[in-house]
Amino acid sequence: MMDRPLSTTTDFTLNGALTSASPQPGERLSRMLRERCGAREVKVGCDAGDCGACTVLVDGAPVCACLTPAHQVAGRRVDTLRGLSNDPVAERLSDSFLAHGAAQCGICTPGMMVATTALLRETPEPTETQVLDALGGVLCRCTGYRKIIQAVMRAGAPLLAAPAGDGHSGTAIPRLDGAGKVAGTEAYGDDVAPAGTLEILLVGAPYPRAGFTLGDIESWRSAHAGVVSVLTAADLPGRNRFGVMPGFEDQPVFAETETRFRGEPVAAIVAPPEVAATLDLALFPVTWTRLDAVENIADATAPGAPQLHPDRAGNVMVTGFVACGDAEAALAASGVVVEARYATPFVEHAYIEPEAGYAYLDGDKVVVHACTQAPVLDRDGLQMVLGLGPDRIRIIPTGVGGGFGAKLDMSVQPYLAIAALKTGQPVRLAYSRVQSMQMSTKRHPSELHLRIGASTDGRLKGFSLQGRFNTGAYASWGPTVANRVPVHGSGPYFIRDYRAEAQGVHTHCPPSGAFRGFGVPQAAIAQETLFDELAEKLGLDPLEFRLINALATGQPTVCGQVFTQGVGIRACLQALKPDWTRERAAAEAFNAGNTVLKHGVGIAAGWYGCGNTSLPNPSTIKCGIRADGTLVLHQGAMDIGQGANTVITQLFATALGIPTHRIELIGPDTDLTPDAGKTSASRQTFVTGNAARLAGAALRAAILTRVNAGPEATLTLDQGRIHVTDTDRAHVIDLTDLPADADGYVLGATETYDPPTKPLDKNGQGVPYAQFGYAAHLAVVEIDTRLGTIRPLRFTAAHDVGHAVNPALVEGQVEGGIAQGLGMALMEEYIPGRTDNLHDYLIPTIGDVPPIETLIIEDPDEHGPYGAKGLGEHALIPTAPALLNAIRHATGVAIRQTPVTPARLRAALKEAGHD
Repeated sequence: MMDRPLSTTTDFTLNGALTSASPQPGERLSRMLRERCGAREVKVGCDAGDCGACTVLVDGAPVCACLTPAHQVAGRRVDTLRGLSNDPVAERLSDSFLAHGAAQCGICTPGMMVATTALLRETPEPTETQVLDALGGVLCRCTGYRKIIQAVMRAGAPLLAAPAGDGHSGTAIPRLDGAGKVAGTEAYGDDVAPAGTLEILLVGAPYPRAGFTLGDIESWRSAHAGVVSVLTAADLPGRNRFGVMPGFEDQPVFAETETRFRGEPVAAIVAPPEVAATLDLALFPVTWTRLDAVENIADATAPGAPQLHPDRAGNVMVTGFVACGDAEAALAASGVVVEARYATPFVEHAYIEPEAGYAYLDGDKVVVHACTQAPVLDRDGLQMVLGLGPDRIRIIPTGVGGGFGAKLDMSVQPYLAIAALKTGQPVRLAYSRVQSMQMSTKRHPSELHLRIGASTDGRLKGFSLQGRFNTGAYASWGPTVANRVPVHGSGPYFIRDYRAEAQGVHTHCPPSGAFRGFGVPQAAIAQETLFDELAEKLGLDPLEFRLINALATGQPTVCGQVFTQGVGIRACLQALKPDWTRERAAAEAFNAGNTVLKHGVGIAAGWYGCGNTSLPNPSTIKCGIRADGTLVLHQGAMDIGQGANTVITQLFATALGIPTHRIELIGPDTDLTPDAGKTSASRQTFVTGNAARLAGAALRAAILTRVNAGPEATLTLDQGRIHVTDTDRAHVIDLTDLPADADGYVLGATETYDPPTKPLDKNGQGVPYAQFGYAAHLAVVEIDTRLGTIRPLRFTAAHDVGHAVNPALVEGQVEGGIAQGLGMALMEEYIPGRTDNLHDYLIPTIGDVPPIETLIIEDPDEHGPYGAKGLGEHALIPTAPALLNAIRHATGVAIRQTPVTPARLRAALKEAGHD
């Protein structure tokens, strides 16, 4: 019997409608749904069944669409998130997700909601265990999962009451951009290009370091019908360099003669999707010569090591330094001294959305849509690469499915822009998961050597820190890490004699860049765990030791900076005291009755300076009122899930005195919104929030001045009118009588805020940041000493945010940060060439993150909007050292290397004499 040819048409029911599609043989259901049926709400994060973002229902059962052959759904029913819009179960779930803040960046939300709709249809009131089982295959990198669990379990219960009032600062309103996330309509980097758009394929290096020779590209192109263009370094119209820091633009778009890390591109192929799908890149005409590579700090700094950049002797990119007093003399005079060396590895950002975008020409202007944290920084980088002025480049950011720092650097943007200019046609590019993990920036591996001394009464004396950080092949944010670590290495404590030095060292590894903390989490692991050892030697309780030494208002930091208010670390530590006392006693009682299982309770503190280090850091906000009464806010700060759209709007509305819901947002777009700066360094609430506050106040002043009203007057926007009520007087401004400006606004304001900082001198003394945020975490763990397994049981997190603009978003940031800190401490280790997927590289799943209690501390900052401080980075910093201290409390074993995997802990336990 002869095999019948595979049908080229698949007939099935999609979201209740009969549908026909013509997939390629072997095509994935996810691709057919997205590209042939327009169902872009089906997200693709891995194409390997690891992340679950593509979950759909097939005949009512959840499946990974990326693992399902398209032809298998013939004659069956497929439901995506949009198809569930009229399902009462899904509607309740959607409302619950919004109410509980269960969607942050939103890229995983369609998969989460589809999977839990199936659960709730069968089990309307699930237990937490049932929710964990249903979502065990769907990953989230933002939320920490706890809000998702709450949203699912309470989906059938009455919704939380909506906050009363105008939604002003201090109110826990739902995120303003949440509706599109739970409906599946939010468009991310790979969602905006029309089906059939030309695709870009990158040819990357197979080795950490390689010489290469390109062959006859034109003949290869001619032999592959349909290939539109092949791009190499010769096709760049500008400089073949980009980077994020002035003076460190060292990364080529295409390598020219030698590649410096595995995956580095040497060419790009532009072809229609049906042609791109057939190309075998292994046959592309390039000859590789593997060269000796240095992939760790020791090899890179050894005599005779290959030099990655001729102008950086010994492969040392930059050195950061802070010193005050005499650390060596103080150490020598200390009653007790502790010393240790620590090592941390590469950590992958592992956002669920790989880098992606779309570009086309609009007249003589190149327009780039991409997932980014820094649209103006992208435009500036493309100016260099394209040799064009800023008026010839437009960046329109898409939704961002997680960033955490890595999407500050350009990724797909140069290839999109060059291909659009070269071909004159629209183009798209989406990294595969392997490409994303090979080519994106990482958290810097670190080697740290600390010596810390104290007097016998527990006062910190000398402190010495030496750190080396593997910055990979190119600079990226390495200079920031090297300079930020010495400033923060002391932790939020009063130390008069301090010396810290940090070097960034080049290796033939992926570039290390920004990742939630810029090197501070690595330093905190060392500093906070050594503090526990120092406290033990002094016979002091670890919490009391920290309270004795906590920085206070009026005391200088190690940079000599003195704050007159807002130093909230002592309040954070005090807030943990009840839990600390109770949990330590409970752990001691548990351990007395158990020989294999042991409980431990650890504590750690952290601080983080918001914004750029001793550099200008401005944000600008524009607003206006149209003649019809529409109030518009041009908000250029990227919301990557942290809530910038909501918080900045709340701050603006508060200053103006208008309800938040009356504001129309125009989001980031380099042609439409002023530069609000990059979303990094926990700066948006503080810096752009201040600009929004100033803009709201300026617009309010313009309105009140027009009718000579007092500062306490109330404003009401109506159709074409503003009503101003001033004590016993009422005024009406007829907006239709006022002339409109070029933007169509009859009233408007534009304001800029730049934090007051001062440069650091040669010893790192000065004013690096206008504000710090403070935090302290408590972790409770259970350890199986025979297996080496570690199970976190709960966390309590106290965070001084100065003023909680939106308490619900504060909780979401803290829970997400703790989940990432847990991963960093216990499981995450990126090994170039070995862990280039989400199967081999482990991040926390919904079953790994225990209950988290957030304690919000509000010690107002002098410069923050209404006293607010940044939060994003702070949420991560104390988590890992708190866990390591809990492990030590449970077992007596001090771990100096992360992650603390079961194998690593078991080896340490055996060495310490445990059976």
